[in-house]
This record gives sequence, C-alpha cells and structure tokens, in this order.
Amino acid sequence: MKDEQFARTIRLLGLDAVNKLHAKTVTFVGLGAVGGYALEALVRLGIGHVRLFDFDSVEISNINRQILATWPEIGKKKILVAQERVKAINPDCTVEVFDRFVSLENLGEVLDGKSDLTVDAIDSLKSKCDLLFTAYANHCPIVSSMGAALRRDPSLVTTADLMETTGCPLARSVRQDLKKRGVGKGIPVVFSPEQVVYTYPQGEGKVLGSLPTVTGIFGLNLAHLGLQKLLDSDDLLFQTN
Repeated sequence: MKDEQFARTIRLLGLDAVNKLHAKTVTFVGLGAVGGYALEALVRLGIGHVRLFDFDSVEISNINRQILATWPEIGKKKILVAQERVKAINPDCTVEVFDRFVSLENLGEVLDGKSDLTVDAIDSLKSKCDLLFTAYANHCPIVSSMGAALRRDPSLVTTADLMETTGCPLARSVRQDLKKRGVGKGIPVVFSPEQVVYTYPQGEGKVLGSLPTVTGIFGLNLAHLGLQKLLDSDDLLFQTN
C-alpha cells in the first residue's frame, strides 16, 4: 500500500500501527446509515481486507443519511456499491461481498474465524442478538451499534460496554436477551442515552426517523471502537470497561 496515502495516519499512530492495519481483516454486517460510515473510516485507515454482508438495495429514502446512497446508485445492491467505493478509496484493499440477510443459520459464515474484527450495524433485533451472542460465546472480537434513529443530539453519542448502557431502548432489549443467554461484559458498543418516546417492536418493518448528523457520528465512533480493538490500544480515548 502507498505510504503517501496514509501519511497523516502514520504521523499520528506510527508506521507499525498502520502496517498492522494493512494486515487486518474486518467483517462488516449491515451497510446502512451507521455501517456505511464505519466502513468508510476503517478503509481510509488502511484495513487490508474487508468482508461485506448486506442483502439490501439502495433506495431513495436512504439518501438523507447513508454515505453509500446517491441517485446514480438507486436500485443497486449495497454490497456492490460498497465494493466499488472501497476500491476507489484503496485499490489495494481486498473485498469479499456476501448478499445475505444475516441470521442464526448463516452466522458460521459471518464469524468464520478468519476476521480480526466484526463490525455489527444490523437493524434487526433478533439477528443482532444472535450475532452478538455467537461472537461472545466463541470469543470473536466484535463492536456493535445500538439505536441511532430518533436521536436529535449528536453531542450525546458515546461508547460503553453493552452491559453499562443507559437510556437506549434497543440496548435494553439486547441486554435483556443476552443476559438470559449468560452473556456478561465484554461487548463494546456505540449508543446514545438521549431519551426517546418509543418502544422498539419485536417485529420488523417499522420506519424510524433519523438524521445524518447523528447516524454518521454513530458510524465513525463505531469505526474508532474497531480501531482501538484492532490495535489493542487504550491510547485512543474510548474507555468501555
């Protein structure tokens, strides 16, 4: 990879750290408003190999907040739009794409043991819980995003261990599910404690309002949590345990 492209990162983190990132494989599950920004940041940091899981296509309603969504991309599979963008940012990055709705049945493919990190930006509650439980049970490094929709105050977006989150209905539902399965501390997440008047439904198909000024910050914070995991460093500000 070209050192000039990563010169600013090298200046801050050092050449050894950037070379370490070049050797990493990261799996991204969900490429929407949060996942797209997380992918963008980690690719720009120099991740050498990415695996992309998403089943959806770009829709007009995605344009207000998703970095992968533009008018020319309407109707295209998000994984293919993301693959093209990754290659435009860093042609040396290896990209694998998986047109999948992630579920309990295909988690073995997602958590294949070859990735150094999984980035969870799934919207589906059941799929998120199954992914986080399986990663936890198999000691697979993972970072996760909680609810970004309905929030209006970007200054409240923060990070914590999942078991120490507050004020987020999605995080509460995930915690309750995982605690029943014996999961404890050890899953770093991005969340907002901003109070919202809403109860997350058990079913799917609910459309929630969201802002790019909030979802983008969620995604970038998620990427930074991932960076901290990948470099095994506590020197990058976030403390989640």
